[in-house]
Amino acid sequence: MLAILLVAIAIFAGLYMAWSIGANDVANSMSTAVGAKAITLRQALIIASVLNFLGAVLVGKHVTDTIKGGIVKAYDAGGNLIMDEHLVALGFLSALLAAGIFVTIATWKELPVSTTHGVIGGVIGFGLIQGGLSFVKWGTVGQIASSWVLSPIVGGIMAFIMFKIIAYFVLAKKEPVKSAKKVGPLFIGLTIFIIFLSIFMKTRVGELLEYDLKEYILLSLLIAFIASIFGFLLLRKVAGRGYDIVEGLFRRLQVMTSCYVAFSHGANDVANAIAPVAVVLVIALQMNIDPMYLLALGGMGIAIGIVTWGYKVIRTVGGKITALTNTRGFAIDFSAATVVLVASKLGMPISTTHTVVGAVIGVGLARGLDAVDLSIIKKIVYSWLLTLPATAILSILIYRGLTILF
Repeated sequence: MLAILLVAIAIFAGLYMAWSIGANDVANSMSTAVGAKAITLRQALIIASVLNFLGAVLVGKHVTDTIKGGIVKAYDAGGNLIMDEHLVALGFLSALLAAGIFVTIATWKELPVSTTHGVIGGVIGFGLIQGGLSFVKWGTVGQIASSWVLSPIVGGIMAFIMFKIIAYFVLAKKEPVKSAKKVGPLFIGLTIFIIFLSIFMKTRVGELLEYDLKEYILLSLLIAFIASIFGFLLLRKVAGRGYDIVEGLFRRLQVMTSCYVAFSHGANDVANAIAPVAVVLVIALQMNIDPMYLLALGGMGIAIGIVTWGYKVIRTVGGKITALTNTRGFAIDFSAATVVLVASKLGMPISTTHTVVGAVIGVGLARGLDAVDLSIIKKIVYSWLLTLPATAILSILIYRGLTILF
């Protein structure tokens, strides 16, 4: 009876966390597109919900090793439990609920936070209450904490440079449309290259194809080259003068990058909700669980979160930090996708949420300090600093309650 109750709570917690992820993290992919008026808020919510669900179900990651065994010493080198399995189940369940509650509060306050860091903070809390300071892998925690600084700075610098390049080669020219026709195919090719290389290297598509890095790069370059040729032929037919034509080109590129980020988010971050659930279910039921059911559960929860509450954080990232246009929005999306891809390949601890916010700030600073709302940035930074300690404390309280119940 207790096992069934534990399974029911785990499924609820996973669905709730997935809902929280959708509500908060949709800003990673769609905030700039909405802020720059490339698409409407309604369109953004529908597109993001569909692509996140498809990303989760089709190429979602089945496990998250960092969450499962990289934070607390609950497993040995062979992946075997070294402590009471039921306490481990309750610990991961506590972490999931704590993260969900914190992300919900952050979303209510319209603040973008890292859902991954939320789950990790919850696992830290479980580790502290169960085994003390020595039970937590502080080296991993230190790497995560470093991403608070690393992610926004690298994202900001990349977006600043990218926007300056667009401004120099297109916007500052006497005939911006003519310049856009010349360099537009290059931007199209770069966009397609980053999108496909990211899909090959950051989702299960790469695992299924089983190519090596050089082959993925060559394949992505080939697809990008073909896209550049099509872009060149299409841009030749564009008639008109003025910045509206230029913004129209980058509007289309921005929608493409936003769609990619939404799909990739579903593929990668669904594990934040389902990996702890998988641990609990395997322990409670003493049997392996088909991951496809959990991926579908997580994808559905993310989609519901996007549709119901996704607009709240989109409002902050897309409109409150700095004013956005399509060229600025493209610079943000392209830079964030590039930084996250390179960092993940190098093994650097990067948060997508923090990188996107940093990129928005970087584009704003390209027009001067007055173009950025520092009061909003201050609130966001406070929420980032609170993520680990707040979720750890919440996790400890929930864990105490669950150990009494079970």
